[in-house]
Amino acid sequence: MKALLNQTFQLQPQETSLVLILACLLLSNSLARQIADVVAVSGFLSVVGVNQILLVWVVDMGLTILVTALQSLIVDRCNRVRLIAWMSFVYAVLLLLLRLLFALRVPSGVSYTVLYLLAEQQLLFFPIVFWILANDLLSLAQAKRLFPLIATGNFVGQILGLGIAATAPTLLSQIGLGTEELLTFNGFIYLFACTLVATTLGKFRIRQTTRKPETAIETLTEGWEFVCEVPSFRYLMLAVIGVNICLTVFEFRFLVVTQSTFTDISSYQQFYSLFRLTLISIAFLTQGLLTSRVIASIRLKNAFLLLPIAQLLAAVGMTIMPGVTGGVGGFTLSKLTQCTVDESARKSFQSLVPEERRGRVSLFMDSYLFAIGTLIGCLLTGAIVLMGIRLNLSAYAYGYLGVAILTSGITVWSVWKMRSVYDSSLFNWRLKRRQRGASVLDKLDL
Repeated sequence: MKALLNQTFQLQPQETSLVLILACLLLSNSLARQIADVVAVSGFLSVVGVNQILLVWVVDMGLTILVTALQSLIVDRCNRVRLIAWMSFVYAVLLLLLRLLFALRVPSGVSYTVLYLLAEQQLLFFPIVFWILANDLLSLAQAKRLFPLIATGNFVGQILGLGIAATAPTLLSQIGLGTEELLTFNGFIYLFACTLVATTLGKFRIRQTTRKPETAIETLTEGWEFVCEVPSFRYLMLAVIGVNICLTVFEFRFLVVTQSTFTDISSYQQFYSLFRLTLISIAFLTQGLLTSRVIASIRLKNAFLLLPIAQLLAAVGMTIMPGVTGGVGGFTLSKLTQCTVDESARKSFQSLVPEERRGRVSLFMDSYLFAIGTLIGCLLTGAIVLMGIRLNLSAYAYGYLGVAILTSGITVWSVWKMRSVYDSSLFNWRLKRRQRGASVLDKLDL
């Protein structure tokens, strides 16, 4: 059986255990995160309202920038195995404290908002540190081959989490418990992840890097300076911002059209769980069977074009079909492309960054740029919504969908420019590894 798995998924014998451990860690985080997300979104929309979600996103992005600044000071200065273990432990403690808020009957709007913000941090920071650690454990050639397979753990966790979120309210009500008990379950999931990291990953060889003494300011600006000085990363930076502007618009539109259809908390939670379960199931099959083959066949630099093109089609489709069909279909197309081909391509691309800089560059691209793009999307969408409501305009949705069309067009241009400088960027001095005597670039099919 093990030989069959190795042959099917192109695994070397010594890679099997590491791939299973890393996939299990992703599974744990995504399982807990999906449960928290479904409960938080359903509760928030029912108790507070859909338009207010834009304000929560703005607060969330501000928190993201603050926490990222703190993380960037330590991510390249400490043992990343210990870092992800401590992160898992902290999440467990926070979830149990949040369960206490529900027990103390704090107003539902406050509790669901805090839960949503915590779920967003689970989505963002655990994967960032995880993929940095995975890059330290694997070579670039291994990363291109194994990252799509490891990422299937994320999809399995999402499927399990969504299945639990969909069935838990009925099962818990039968024994006289509320859905807030799922927070306790999530806390134990992170305690398991912490234990798994502490007892297994220390056995594997992690690349050691030499780090020069740096001030806090130098540490915080390293990611920005790196991206600006490497042309391919600079154009990709603009693309990442544009992609997240569109994702924000699409998700808001999705919530608007679906919340108006499923108006009570139980029906929306059921719909939202089943929708995400379907989306993740399709993404899981795509990631496991097609993503690595697609990237290999069209080359890494061309893979970045798929998401902007998909978003352009989604924005046009939402504009032509402004109802539930267009909203759900456009969001699905964009999200499916983003969490399969684009995510794997971006993680493989970041493997080019030297180990001693990779943490800060990854944080900058996956956190700062994500936050900036989302903030811009929230502010533009919020301004259009507010103006439309005050002027009593019924078709103001076309305004923010127009923003998505324009932004996705600019993103396509940015990725096209990135392709033109991709090969020359591979020889940029900032991509030189300090501990490698000879370049490995000539040995890799990039």
